[in-house]
Amino acid sequence: METEKILELMTRIYNDLKAGQEQLRTEMQAGNEQLRAEMRSGQEQLRAEMQAGNEQLRIEMQEGFSAVNQKLSSLDERLSFVEKSVVRIENDHGAKLKALFEGYQLNSEKLDRIESEVARHDEFILRRLK
Repeated sequence: METEKILELMTRIYNDLKAGQEQLRTEMQAGNEQLRAEMRSGQEQLRAEMQAGNEQLRIEMQEGFSAVNQKLSSLDERLSFVEKSVVRIENDHGAKLKALFEGYQLNSEKLDRIESEVARHDEFILRRLK
């Protein structure tokens, strides 16, 4: 009789363990499915956030490039204006320098003529004094 009680007790323990094991397996599968669902949801949320961040970054980069392009255009315009001004100044100064050198040359020629005339007069005066 005692053996039967032990056997019955062991059978009950075995059945309880088996039931507990089955319940644990079921709970683990449910938890595993819930974890997968949460991970999918988290991945979708992360993907959406990354796409929104990428879009925001793209917009900011386009705005930055647009600002840089505007500044470069402005610099191109200013550089073009400066180049035109430099060319105009070089032409104006070139013409003025040319006129100045021509005046200097005419003045030099006139001084040469005066010098030769003075030399001729000196020679005439020196001949008279002798």
